[in-house]
Amino acid sequence: MTEVRVPTLGESVTEATVATWFKKPGDSVAVDEMLCELETDKVTVEVPSPVAGTLADIVAGEGETVGVDALLANITEGAAGSAEAPKAAAAAAGSSAAAPAAGGDSVDVMVPTLGESVSEATVSTWFKKVGDAVAQDEMLCELETDKVSVEVPAPSAGTLANIIAGEGDTVQAGGKLAVISGGSAPAQPAAAAPQAAPAAVSASAAKDVKDGPAAEKAMAETGVSRDQVQGTGRDGRATKADVARAAAAAAAAPAATPAPTAAPRAPVPADDAAREERVKMTRLRQTIARRLKDAQNTAAILTTYNEVDMTEVMALRKEYKDQFEKKHGARLGFMSFFTKACCHALKEVPEVNAEIDGTDIVYKNFVHMGVAAGTPQGLVVPVIRDADSMSFAEIEKAIAEKGKRARDGKLSMAEMQGGTFTISNGGVYGSLMSSPILNPPQSGILGMHKIQDRPMVINGEIKIRPMMYLALSYDHRIVDGKGAVTFLVRVKEALEDPRRLLMDL
Repeated sequence: MTEVRVPTLGESVTEATVATWFKKPGDSVAVDEMLCELETDKVTVEVPSPVAGTLADIVAGEGETVGVDALLANITEGAAGSAEAPKAAAAAAGSSAAAPAAGGDSVDVMVPTLGESVSEATVSTWFKKVGDAVAQDEMLCELETDKVSVEVPAPSAGTLANIIAGEGDTVQAGGKLAVISGGSAPAQPAAAAPQAAPAAVSASAAKDVKDGPAAEKAMAETGVSRDQVQGTGRDGRATKADVARAAAAAAAAPAATPAPTAAPRAPVPADDAAREERVKMTRLRQTIARRLKDAQNTAAILTTYNEVDMTEVMALRKEYKDQFEKKHGARLGFMSFFTKACCHALKEVPEVNAEIDGTDIVYKNFVHMGVAAGTPQGLVVPVIRDADSMSFAEIEKAIAEKGKRARDGKLSMAEMQGGTFTISNGGVYGSLMSSPILNPPQSGILGMHKIQDRPMVINGEIKIRPMMYLALSYDHRIVDGKGAVTFLVRVKEALEDPRRLLMDL
């Protein structure tokens, strides 16, 4: 009998909660196969099996709190060897039965690494069906995690012999998705005939093609109708990326979209329930909701406000934007000014660029700037690393590139991790004033707002100036009111006189 115990959870972490058991008593397990998942106040910890065998009993059930080195379960060794052999044989037999014509070796399609602390995903769309020929690196399916979408390419050429995890199924990192039988499949001549008329399929038969659940959910969330989406998947099927592109196009040309969502609501039933539409939250939306609520429950969030006269920044941008774009190939926007101003202020008030770790304060001697971006799937925060050492042009290029990848759903996990401070621009949507919520474990977030002409008293005279309200939400556990106000004042000073940025004043 081998004991399964709670592993080391990290510095200053002494206990965890058993979140999920992936095996039950009597199940056979392999060495290093994931048995359960533990949640601490900082990270999620996976517990692998130390030996091959059979899970004899579970000592700590789901929801229980356990300490470091506490007993989780017991495994009887040896039984898994005989149990796993017939399973492997059955799998091999199933693979060969699914593709008898191939005659070659079978290749498993596995769930790729999903990113730090992400252990599972949902199969959103299969772009191939059993029996289809596939080329190496051709996209087979799309997985949706609580943070990003992950495309799964074919590891080899052949025929898709078996789909193990269907659309809507939840899969674990490293789990098996499908089986490809290798060898002769790619050279099928029959595949050439349907390829001849892809436009006809997408134009005439799109209504008969079942879109993937991820695309359907995205259409429901964004209000984009199926007629607005140009499907690029198999047989004209719409993908989530197609919906994102359609939503972005609709937002860019609001005058061209005559409110298509109002038409289907013409017949109004008397019963309120019949008029409601219930749509399951995406994993991304669930995570956004959970993280924002956790931030409110954990941090002592306080917001302080100021306003900035944008006259000088707007004049500088107007004077040099054409030369800037010609030389650097990037548009000169306001975000680079705000990023530079924040980096400048964070040097003077480092606690706004710090985080709390247990009873320690961790000061960051660098600025990884998170730039909040709204997408059809929800709010994401790509990170511009070492923004404090970047030029205006480098910042603008990085923000443009990250923003495009965010809208297309192509951001990787690594691109959204490690931020030390965040800027959120609600002004692009017309927001005049708001209180942003912290992006944990960060201690500060700056909210930008709409630029609006207002009468201001300048040297005893009333003048019209383009003004913007600024809002700094901060964790009052680490940042005092004086520090928060000082930070905002430094940002205001840098923007009202941009020359201060050049002189580091």
